[in-house]
Amino acid sequence: MTSRMFGPVRVVVVGVFMTLIMAALAGCSFQEKEKVWEISGGIFGTTYHINVVLPEDRERLQTLAQGIQKELEAVDASMSTWKQDSELSRLNRKQDQSEWTELSPALFEVIQRSQEIAELTDGAFDITIGPVVNLWGFGPDARPDTVPSDAALEKALSDTGYRYLELNAEAMALRSEKPQYIDLSGIAKGYGVDVVARYLDREGVQAYLVEIGGEVRVNGRKPDGGAWRLAIEEPTEQARQVNKIVAMDQHAMATSGDYRNYYESDGQRYSHTIDPSTGKPITNRLASVTVITEDSMTADALATAFTVMGYERARALATRENIPAYFIVRGESGFEVHETPAFSSFVVQ
Repeated sequence: MTSRMFGPVRVVVVGVFMTLIMAALAGCSFQEKEKVWEISGGIFGTTYHINVVLPEDRERLQTLAQGIQKELEAVDASMSTWKQDSELSRLNRKQDQSEWTELSPALFEVIQRSQEIAELTDGAFDITIGPVVNLWGFGPDARPDTVPSDAALEKALSDTGYRYLELNAEAMALRSEKPQYIDLSGIAKGYGVDVVARYLDREGVQAYLVEIGGEVRVNGRKPDGGAWRLAIEEPTEQARQVNKIVAMDQHAMATSGDYRNYYESDGQRYSHTIDPSTGKPITNRLASVTVITEDSMTADALATAFTVMGYERARALATRENIPAYFIVRGESGFEVHETPAFSSFVVQ
């Protein structure tokens, strides 16, 4: 996560529900009493676009915009590894983590969910992998001039492991036998989406779409009664194209892939997604995976874990656990698409 910001919050009325690739999918005629209003801004080094279905009330919209920004800034202040004074950064700097450290309810919730997903995926999702991520230049540290040596990776990996973390749910506290550097970049953005959704629920907004950096959660329906339509991208580096369209009225969706965030060194491409078992960027055939769950932080973390696991292992787990998942795999003659049985009910085309 990063603390960079992208300008002031703005409130505009829109005739579509997103300004990204999904923009062309929502065309509809709105009832006069309610419209889709967009609240947008910047957080976590990316942008957010939140759409609420409400009658025209500029004062209420401005209040919602300010409340949303405040909620997201609180998440950033707790979980950013880019902010030296964040709650997580202070925890990571502790040389002795063997004593219990009380955490805020938000940070405890995210770490606890991370540990559950780590167990479910046999360590494919591991929030202690931060030092290795930093070695490859995908964290707050500067990108290295050369790729890490095997010796450096072996040393960094020897100090990591989600099983070192011990949680006390009653006290909302954490300790670790061996000091750990926790990186929540694979789940915190999704958690931010959930935080906004909870805020809108408290404020009585019954229909909304929350999107932060591509992670999405929806509730209710548009003024014309239609579900929210979301696009899954074709995993290419060129102009954005739609691969599949899904419709939802009460779920969250996250997509993970290796086709945008990467760098090249000496002609070799290095993905930002690191396999905790090897300490190296993934090299499997899975170009992207999309996961649908009830909450965004779970979808976010599972999409990351499935990307690490690769198609065969990920599909087996998703099918066994009845998780809606959509896989785009690199084949010999182009992309191949596969979906779990639970995913098919969301597909529009």
